[in-house]
Amino acid sequence: MGKQKKARKYAVMKRMISLRDHRINEKDRAKAPAKKKEDPSAIKEREVPQHPSCLFFQYNTQLGPPYHILVDTNFINFSIKAKLDLVQSMMDCLYAKCIPCITDCVMAEIEKLGQRYRVALRIAKDPRFERLPCMHKGTYADDCLVQRVTQHKCYIVATVDKELKRRIRKIPGVPIMYISRHRYNIERMPDDYGAPRF
Repeated sequence: MGKQKKARKYAVMKRMISLRDHRINEKDRAKAPAKKKEDPSAIKEREVPQHPSCLFFQYNTQLGPPYHILVDTNFINFSIKAKLDLVQSMMDCLYAKCIPCITDCVMAEIEKLGQRYRVALRIAKDPRFERLPCMHKGTYADDCLVQRVTQHKCYIVATVDKELKRRIRKIPGVPIMYISRHRYNIERMPDDYGAPRF
């Protein structure tokens, strides 16, 4: 007669005694957390997010010509694919002077892409582009753009990235520029809000 195979038990852990168990010595035993009594006469503090003064409901009063447009990495790449001149197409879309802005993170992201994207790098180093320095750690461009737009509501964000668009839509008063049908389009410009024009 052969030995009967014993089924192995997976993910089985040894049982441990709780630190509050009565079998542990008094000095080694964990103390139960003491509850603080709330003072009913104390003033309760709560944090309410501060709304920027530039917004009139959803209407952003800081947006106006010349428009400052934060450009994302993929926006430059898709513009090259669609054979669009960045600055000229922006002006055709908005009918006003546009200043494309590029952050250090976006520049680093384009440089990381290598030789294949050297045309995008040459466009990004154009003197017409305004260079914005980044003070934070890391070179993740999406977080950088979202953080900058949250702090300063004077930018339009130019991107084709769906995830970044979804994140920016949650921030009130920030328009998004995107590419469709070989031309630039804008989403959520001040005229779309239905607020009175001054």
